[in-house]
Amino acid sequence: MNKKIKVGIVGANGYAGAEVLRLIAEHPFAELSVVTSRAQLGKKVVSAFPALPCDLEFGDASDPLLKKCDVVFTALPQTAGASLVGELIDAGVKVIDLSADYRFENVSTYERTYGVTHPRPDLNSLAVYGLCEVNRKQICRAQLVANPGCYVTSVLLPMLAACKATKISGIIADSKSGVSGAGRKADEAYSFCNLDENFKAYGLFTHRHAPEMAEKLGQSILFTPHLLPIKRGILSTIYFEADDPTAALNAFKTAYTGEPFVTYIDTLPEIAYVSHTNRCVFSARFEEKRGIVISVIDNLLKGAAGQAVQNMNIMFNLPETSGLPIHAPI
Repeated sequence: MNKKIKVGIVGANGYAGAEVLRLIAEHPFAELSVVTSRAQLGKKVVSAFPALPCDLEFGDASDPLLKKCDVVFTALPQTAGASLVGELIDAGVKVIDLSADYRFENVSTYERTYGVTHPRPDLNSLAVYGLCEVNRKQICRAQLVANPGCYVTSVLLPMLAACKATKISGIIADSKSGVSGAGRKADEAYSFCNLDENFKAYGLFTHRHAPEMAEKLGQSILFTPHLLPIKRGILSTIYFEADDPTAALNAFKTAYTGEPFVTYIDTLPEIAYVSHTNRCVFSARFEEKRGIVISVIDNLLKGAAGQAVQNMNIMFNLPETSGLPIHAPI
């Protein structure tokens, strides 16, 4: 590709937005055109993130140059970017939204889950759910892609494969995440003193990713998230019953053959296997019809920014691995 893709990032100061910024800064087929942040408004990117030698200044989300971009990543809290997404779509810009605003097929489920009124429900039917390895054909034609939740990605990638092979029931997901999953905010609950040498559950029966998982799986799921005293990474332990355990295990082993970012392995995976990569690695064990899957991802990459850039690569018919890390640090 001779001409680089012009990229805008809205909300580039948050953890996910900043990771998109970092990935695009090194992308061989894309270039940063506009970056916005209320917290860093007017500052140069390099002053906020000294590791990134970028002289662009952080602008405002109302910057008209966003409508000149080929694609814009929106990394804002729920509903905060929905109207902007509509304006960009109307201007012919492709959008990859990292919030939950367009993840749900059923708008009422989204509104009930997040306790809001959807600002642009008319756009919902345009959105493609950006689980890359599952919806690749739809993503390549999409103008609006809804990037999946991080916990959700770790659960759906293995379990959708099994659900296609046999009847799966009684799904329980017990997931542990690094603290960056809570976002960049000042909150005593996420301070060093509260997290160090600690481990806790939260959001029992109320976490917003459970309805997202349930909608995509087509069945209810019992989901409990936990907070690990580490920066990044998710390990999900998923319990279930399979009508045909052999078919389920074969699906786990073969569903993602040839995929660069999703891998089944025989040994039990660890977060260190995927930290700082765009990979999901998982393994399964069975005792009669009862099954357990261990699935690991980096919550900021395959669970957020990395998958978003992978979606961009698909949308623009680029090599899917472009600009994305595959190997974890040793």
